[in-house]
Amino acid sequence: MRQQPRFYFSFHSPYSWIAARMLEERPPAQTLEYIPYWSPDTYTQQLLHARGGTMLYVNMSKAKHLYILQDIRRLTRKLGYQMAWPIDHDPWWDLPHLAYLHAHRVGKGPKFFWAVHRARWERAEDICSVAVLRQLADETGIDADELVAVPDDADIRAQGVEALYRAYNDGVFGVPFFIHRFEKFWGVDRIEDFMTSLTQGGLK
Repeated sequence: MRQQPRFYFSFHSPYSWIAARMLEERPPAQTLEYIPYWSPDTYTQQLLHARGGTMLYVNMSKAKHLYILQDIRRLTRKLGYQMAWPIDHDPWWDLPHLAYLHAHRVGKGPKFFWAVHRARWERAEDICSVAVLRQLADETGIDADELVAVPDDADIRAQGVEALYRAYNDGVFGVPFFIHRFEKFWGVDRIEDFMTSLTQGGLK
């Protein structure tokens, strides 16, 4: 069975946010599967290792971080996007990404996806905060108590592990990461090539 084209995203990454906006402005020729990718907490990482996977992402150097700050400013100016750079204090990335899986389960995935991105990249809010997630639950019509309890939901945690395991099998080492059939595309600057592959069929 042929897999759907895939978009690995992270609420953590400004490049992922930019890629999502570009895809929204120019919808691709095929429906994409959106799969969350993040730096997991110790428990999720243990479950991932037990599943036979690991994280291929490598923490960036200070020099790379400073470069990204400049690069994102250039990109957002070029694209006309308004953004507010958030400051992360000991973030727990499992919380918003597992919350996305819950939102998807209750039929609110796309709505929650954009609500989180707006909160983080347009209002510089702490999306790893329970208080912020409660606000986003109200904004998107999701039960707030259920949303913030997702780390204790065994089914959702298992879905999160499966998402990270799929990323491991797909060779994902950063976001945005796109896959169509056997072709892989990493980064904002590969979106055009990815879009072209969707219309031309990609590698057989």
